[in-house]
Amino acid sequence: MTQDLNGITLESVQERDQNDPLAGFKAHFSLPEGVLYLDGNSLGAQPTAARQAVNATLDQWRDELIKGWNQGWFDSPERLGNLLAPVIGAGQGEVCVTDNITLNIFKLLGYITQQAPVERRAVLSEGGNFPTDGYIAQGFCQVSGLEHRFLPEGAELAEHLEGVAVVVLSQVNYRTGALRDMAATTRLAHDHGVEVIWDLAHSAGALPVRLNESGARFAVGCTYKYLNGGPGAPAFLYVQQNVQDGGWQPLSGWHGHTAPFAFDADYAPAGDISRFRTGTHSALAYTALEASLALWNEVDMQGLREKSLALTDLFRACLSDLFDAHGIKDITPSADKRGSQVSLIDGENGYAIVQALIARGVIGDYREPGLMRFGFTPLYLSFEDVWQAARHFREVVERGEFKHPQFHVRGAVT
Repeated sequence: MTQDLNGITLESVQERDQNDPLAGFKAHFSLPEGVLYLDGNSLGAQPTAARQAVNATLDQWRDELIKGWNQGWFDSPERLGNLLAPVIGAGQGEVCVTDNITLNIFKLLGYITQQAPVERRAVLSEGGNFPTDGYIAQGFCQVSGLEHRFLPEGAELAEHLEGVAVVVLSQVNYRTGALRDMAATTRLAHDHGVEVIWDLAHSAGALPVRLNESGARFAVGCTYKYLNGGPGAPAFLYVQQNVQDGGWQPLSGWHGHTAPFAFDADYAPAGDISRFRTGTHSALAYTALEASLALWNEVDMQGLREKSLALTDLFRACLSDLFDAHGIKDITPSADKRGSQVSLIDGENGYAIVQALIARGVIGDYREPGLMRFGFTPLYLSFEDVWQAARHFREVVERGEFKHPQFHVRGAVT
């Protein structure tokens, strides 16, 4: 086994693990033996408490039947929102765990634009953002009659805000991992009379998010990536306390009614964050997420950030000479301008390299064209894990394993 990667020894990283204040969290997760998981930015690992929690809810369903809705199921969106709030820098009563990112963006677009001045009739999407954010904005504009525009990737936001009511931005770019300055961007938009919907899909649970401190009024995010809520886990929606009474959101389902069990013929929105609920949710999915969020409330977010940057730095340092020698482009931003991932480009061999790594048990992911993404989740990745993943990467490339025909057959990417 290689004991030295670009001057970094196995012994040195093992020593870092011994001094890691977050090392104990790894025991709270279930991962397959022999797997080095660098894809937590797509789907987080399973907390060990999740299985027990879901089994308990299955027993509750069996034993209590419909009474379970009065035993914690019905108020899960608000209860879990309050558990999540400290992780994203929000206050109590400002977060609702509900639906998915796509639906939550639609709700906020409707909620914001109905209050916008008549001269602001455009919705601005971010070029290079995850496609669903632009897709749902386009769909909203189709049914609302508003104008949809794209902010060109890399363009100055201030130059594209004329006539805009709301812009949808990701705090961390899903491809490059580039981190936006939330406070400065929010202030700029507000100074121009524009609202911002922040997409926190690649930042919630990856780094300290400071919604209240930054002046943000609206945000959405998912819980199945860094927050480890499970496949298809519910998303969340944040609305600052002092702007929660601005009218209807367009998906006016019965759980968002001020008195859902009065069964009134006419809709009247709830007076708090509950107005952003729609219909019946899955008690099982919420139970699995609640088990994870209980763990998150023990995490020092600044310590998490420091370890995240250290892990990404370690991976890149172990391989920097290899990148140069084999034409692999490292597009990962600097420490103060990135989330918790490493992004590499190899237009010809990127797909095959990722597939060869997966065959070795190193799970990353691939996005066209040529992008290899590796997510670093400090709660269940050790420094040795990252060093070993880098060793596998080096061997796959230097030995030419990726050249095997089986790794070039395009299909569903893990």
